[in-house]
Amino acid sequence: MLGGVNGSDGTPGQAAIELRGVVKRFGDLIAVDHLDLEVPTGICLGLLGPNGAGKSTTMRLLTGQAIADAGELRALGFELPAEAKAARAQMGVVPQLDNLDVDVTVEDNLSVFARLYRVGDVGAAVDRALELARLTDRRRAAVDELSGGMRRRLLLARGLVHEPRLILLDEPTVGLDPQIRTQVWSLVDELRSRGMTILMSTHYIEEAERLADEVAVMAHGRIIARGRPSDLIAEHAGRETAEVYGPPARLAEVRAAAEARDVRVRPAGPAIAIVGAERAVDGVTPTDAVWRAASLEDVFVMLTGEEAE
Repeated sequence: MLGGVNGSDGTPGQAAIELRGVVKRFGDLIAVDHLDLEVPTGICLGLLGPNGAGKSTTMRLLTGQAIADAGELRALGFELPAEAKAARAQMGVVPQLDNLDVDVTVEDNLSVFARLYRVGDVGAAVDRALELARLTDRRRAAVDELSGGMRRRLLLARGLVHEPRLILLDEPTVGLDPQIRTQVWSLVDELRSRGMTILMSTHYIEEAERLADEVAVMAHGRIIARGRPSDLIAEHAGRETAEVYGPPARLAEVRAAAEARDVRVRPAGPAIAIVGAERAVDGVTPTDAVWRAASLEDVFVMLTGEEAE
């Protein structure tokens, strides 16, 4: 049976999300493979993984858009899918794809959702959501007049209009240019600073490292590592990484020499990266290598075998 876990401050408490042995198949494809996941109340957990890792399917299981083939799921104390309606009433969901109603104004988009969630004072809720999303001056604008960043902020405002206890962000900045992405990060970081419980799926390394209190690395439908970003780096990548640039033949030679001495190496675009280079001895690291601090990107590539974004 599912039960309580320790909160982020170490005190006993009910987890906001609990999954045990969850399986979801699509034909012969196992999208979620005996997944165990707990999200304590009051933290932002980044679900980090490459495309196809099972992140979005996990989100759909939590919102009742998909039904698990096996396992136990609970959100905010409610069993899923049996009590999905009650759970959704206290969740805010920000989808990966923009599904805003373009035929009405910004304000109307929020008002409709506030009424759907039976908010007592719709006007106050809309004002609050607009202020949080920094869209007060665009409240009467048509949605199709908004920039990409404004539309993404409106999606966040819509997910927050009923003051949920838990918010699910599915790839919140996918497809946005870097400047707009930074604007959305600022808004999510504000939610995090207020102590909101957030589960955020992403395949952007910097997004997870910047916003998440803890990161759960997901691959092939399972969590393969979890912890604070700094702890994951220390455990899986050490302190320093040395990047070596050169023609393919030289990189292959350097890689072979490092791996022969059990030193971990990963691809890094036009270079190779010697991970945990501070532990390398006997001239494994070339003198012309570029040294830097180990990063969450090193961890991601080492664990998943996928190039980072």
